Amino acid sequence: MTPGAPFIVRKDGHLFIDQWAAKRVADQLGTPCFVYSKAALVHAWHQYADALEGTPHLICYAVKANSNLAILNLFAQLGAGFDIVSGGELARVLKAGGRADRVVFSGVGKTEAEMRAALYAGIKCFNIESPSELDRLNRVAGEMGKVAPISIRVNPDVDAKTHAHISTGKKENKFGIGYDMAPDVYAKALDLANIRITGIDAHIGSQVLDPEPLYAAMQRLLDLADRLMADGIPLHHISNGGGLGIQYKDEKTADIGAYVKRLRDMLGDRKLELLLEPGRSMVGNAGVLLTKVEVLKTAGEKNFCVIDAAMNDLARPAIYGAWHEIIAASPDSAPVRNWDVVGPVCESTDKLGEGRPMGISEGDLVAILSAGAYGMTMSSNYNTRPRAAEVLIDGEDAFVIRKREVIADLFRDEIIPERA
Repeated sequence: MTPGAPFIVRKDGHLFIDQWAAKRVADQLGTPCFVYSKAALVHAWHQYADALEGTPHLICYAVKANSNLAILNLFAQLGAGFDIVSGGELARVLKAGGRADRVVFSGVGKTEAEMRAALYAGIKCFNIESPSELDRLNRVAGEMGKVAPISIRVNPDVDAKTHAHISTGKKENKFGIGYDMAPDVYAKALDLANIRITGIDAHIGSQVLDPEPLYAAMQRLLDLADRLMADGIPLHHISNGGGLGIQYKDEKTADIGAYVKRLRDMLGDRKLELLLEPGRSMVGNAGVLLTKVEVLKTAGEKNFCVIDAAMNDLARPAIYGAWHEIIAASPDSAPVRNWDVVGPVCESTDKLGEGRPMGISEGDLVAILSAGAYGMTMSSNYNTRPRAAEVLIDGEDAFVIRKREVIADLFRDEIIPERA
């Protein structure tokens, strides 16, 4: 068991998150429950921050990976910037104590209201993803009497060699502005009265295990940046995005320190601030989803372990066929069998894992590992299921950082109209 190590470990067959046994968390707070290790979060931050020491930089945590206020606040205290993709994420960052001037705003469909909120807050830059967006932002900024700082998200047409659903840097993807179009868009931006050019940006995908495509994208960005600056386009920062993958099973992942050193070497003596936008690699292996075994049943050759978590709690397996390690959180004398771990949602895709060897009984606690990224942020209330609680473990202390929803919460804002 390596995901989350050394902060999420087994001791005598019992799963521990830092100094708390998983069973103790579940007994006190119920299930399903997302549990995060503060020590693991801080460790992940320092893997980037220590490697970047001595280079002008900003680590912009990708909020979409895990947007809990307590986690955003922790990263803000450590000095993070934030990569956002909605006005809601901006509001979260500000509520959590993040600095607006450390926020970069990505996304292909920013609304006028979102632009206004970001301009009012004073964000670091908008990552522009289309000429139309550039025109809209110039108009909105002019109406507010402001100048909007922008970076253009360039689509470098580099294959990240990751799952098709999380690839973002190929020319057929919806993200960014085509590499060959970018110079003309920069030239246009230079002439707009309410636009100030600050940088150049790319992001080619998520869960990238082989860093070579990331280096290729960075080189294309640097080549373009050199051309732009030679043509009089002012650039102050460059961002290669995020996307480094984590170990879910037995994947070989990139060494973060070596990756950052390579980027620094490629940057050379260019006077550009280096921005990175990591998300999954900051939080993914810092969290687990604890869930209780409700029913064990056999149907033909299949053994089904029905748990109280479901695809509404952790959508990744249903969406991507993603693999998460699933283990018994405490020892059990039951014989080991291969179990299909499924939830109670009325969908055949409500399957968290197939053929998982465990010795378990009804009522036991099961842990789904590597659930710190895209767990709670992608969760829903499908089948009118309340969303799980979230807990942050800090050494000997455990803090509830999101209360468990109750059923009444789910229809609190719904209205049955009165008949005329």
